[in-house]
Amino acid sequence: MSDVLDTDLYQRTKALLEPGEIELVGLIVHTDLSGREDLEMHELTVELNDIIAEHADKGESYIYAGNDNTDFSSNQFQGLTVDDEEFVWECQQLLRDGTFDLVFYYEATADHEAIAAAVEALGHDVTTVP
Repeated sequence: MSDVLDTDLYQRTKALLEPGEIELVGLIVHTDLSGREDLEMHELTVELNDIIAEHADKGESYIYAGNDNTDFSSNQFQGLTVDDEEFVWECQQLLRDGTFDLVFYYEATADHEAIAAAVEALGHDVTTVP
């Protein structure tokens, strides 16, 4: 895992993890994907869905885009279990300085270290947020 690459984004992500109904941890995935690489962004989100679901022991999951829900914003997604639509993760895809950073958060019971290592193995810089 890399050092904090973007202090502002790290602090904003940490604020999203404030105590709520469940304890959350976060992961910032720094990519070199530009705003014109929507297909590649989608493919990466699918890969990350699989990694997080596997290490969270949630079983098979799918990506919910929230297009039918006014509580969702553009480029906000959730991973939900196929069996009972249980929360697995949520993410924001943020275009910053010409490339995308993906901010994921998920339950603290997931294997945070293994998730970060698997994402880094894909070739992306990762900042973990406890």
